[in-house]
Amino acid sequence: MPIRTIIVDDEPLARRLVREHVSAVTDAVVVAECGNGFEAVKAIQELAPDVVLIDVQMPKLNGFEVLELVEGSFAVIFVTAHDEHALRAFEVNAVDYLLKPVDAARFRQAWEKAISAVQRKTLRPVRTLGALGQKRTDRILIRDGGNVHVVPAEAIDVVLAQDDYVEVRAGGKKYLKQQTMGEMEAQLDPQRFVRIHRSTIINIDRLAKIELYAKDSRVATLKDGSTWNVSRAGYDLLRQLLDR
Repeated sequence: MPIRTIIVDDEPLARRLVREHVSAVTDAVVVAECGNGFEAVKAIQELAPDVVLIDVQMPKLNGFEVLELVEGSFAVIFVTAHDEHALRAFEVNAVDYLLKPVDAARFRQAWEKAISAVQRKTLRPVRTLGALGQKRTDRILIRDGGNVHVVPAEAIDVVLAQDDYVEVRAGGKKYLKQQTMGEMEAQLDPQRFVRIHRSTIINIDRLAKIELYAKDSRVATLKDGSTWNVSRAGYDLLRQLLDR
């Protein structure tokens, strides 16, 4: 069976050059070309490729953000002009990292690694940087079916644990994201967001007051009137931050 391939790059010339490399290998078929990250998320989810050849820096969503939003088993080869992201690429289980301009021999080497993983079914799941706890971000990406919501971190009011998901509340809207509270906490600015309870992270800019309602028990009231339990450890973190 031909290897189903998706090419993702915001530059038409770069896509054409990658397509020429792909056309030189007899076991490949390009099922989609995408000019931005939103198109890539949709194509990957709908077409279930075997191999994704993707740039790092693109408008709307970068290559790592695309991988954070998709599911499935496929080989990832980054094709980019920037060498500083190589370590991150391998940490998210990319099979190779190619620097532009890519020569035919180097492309075939990367392609053979990808095909070997696909045919032997030894693909490792793509890991997101959020799962690695390595990247703080100024925005949260949430996939809802075929839609992608980009929520600025500063717009978040509260994050709540919901089984295998987190519920992000921002601007009067609620979003579900498949991620752990620990992963979400690692991505948010600790100078602005505090985990006041094992199941609750609040934006301290939204905090209206903290009240004692029982012995050693406190409740935080946000500016929208919502109230959330504060654990003893959470209260200590709040005090440290508010006393600065």
